[in-house]
Amino acid sequence: MNTLFVAGHSKLPTGMAANNISDTLTLTLEVDKKYGVIVDASCTLATEHSKQFVKQLLKGFSLKDGISEPLHQLKEGYLGKAGNALAAALKDAHKQYEMHPEPINT
Repeated sequence: MNTLFVAGHSKLPTGMAANNISDTLTLTLEVDKKYGVIVDASCTLATEHSKQFVKQLLKGFSLKDGISEPLHQLKEGYLGKAGNALAAALKDAHKQYEMHPEPINT
């Protein structure tokens, strides 16, 4: 398999629809092993539209380049109550990614 599955977690603000399911937000990323590019993304926001928006926003960024640009895109593009939780989950996912050893080319 040429991809990694990375998950980041954060606490949701109170009063959100997603709180009826859980008080935490999970952001999952499928990341290309060689280039660190996000090839797919999902999150536990309540609506399918919000999940698709976050997916489209994050796809194509390389975690090897850091997360300043995707964080900026989240801040500029996602204006919902969960914006800070999404940013925190992305930071957590990036931290998990950085803890993974570099792939061995065979």
